[in-house]
Amino acid sequence: MPEIHYLLLIALLIVATVLWLQQRQTRNAGWVDVFWAWSVGIVGVSFLVTGNGALVPRLAAGVLLLLWSLRLGSHIFQRVSQESAEDGRYAAMREVLGSKAQPVFLVFFWGQALLAWGFALTFWVVGEQDRFAPPLVLLGVVVGLLAIAGEALADKQLADFKKRPDSKGKTCREGFWRYSRHPNYFCEWLHWVSYPVMAIGAPYAGWLWLLPLAMFVFLWFVTGIPYTEKQALKSRGDDYRDYQRTTSAFFPWRPKS
Repeated sequence: MPEIHYLLLIALLIVATVLWLQQRQTRNAGWVDVFWAWSVGIVGVSFLVTGNGALVPRLAAGVLLLLWSLRLGSHIFQRVSQESAEDGRYAAMREVLGSKAQPVFLVFFWGQALLAWGFALTFWVVGEQDRFAPPLVLLGVVVGLLAIAGEALADKQLADFKKRPDSKGKTCREGFWRYSRHPNYFCEWLHWVSYPVMAIGAPYAGWLWLLPLAMFVFLWFVTGIPYTEKQALKSRGDDYRDYQRTTSAFFPWRPKS
């Protein structure tokens, strides 16, 4: 692997440290999510550009990656910059950790930098892919585009619901949110399935299946569903408990009557 890729990792760790210092002043750790989405895009594209593999999978992966990174990063940027309160996940972490919050946040920010670099390694594999199957590349592109569009639509449906004057204290059950409590998380996971499909036949391609597995673990057990639902129960109470009883947590499915 070229030396420049390790220099990118050092750069990510430096930026993560600067963001940690900034959140000490603002008490808003939400910017690390913007950093993660854009960092994966920047580093991943650099791997694709400097790769020596076939042009078709590199171009296909690059288009998907840029669409995903720009869309998700911009969406989170808008949310963090417009909301006065810190994201509920990080506020809950800050409350639980107390005086230990800052050291833990520093390690967490560094961890996000390492994760961004690790997820971007996907595109080093694709960038060096000299053999590919056009139908699999096309399938990967279709899955990726559907996932990105689905996540964007789910985010819009939730945002439109929150703008309504009668939405306070209530749970969105419209559109994709009727079939999954976290359709945005599901689509985010599905997006990471597209690259292993695209890379079938490349050296080390089998390792890429760890990406959707890791994303599922993080969303289901770590930073996604647990904190999100804890905050939802605080703010929406019995309405959200009813939503939990009737609606699939992750994979879209018809709601229970």
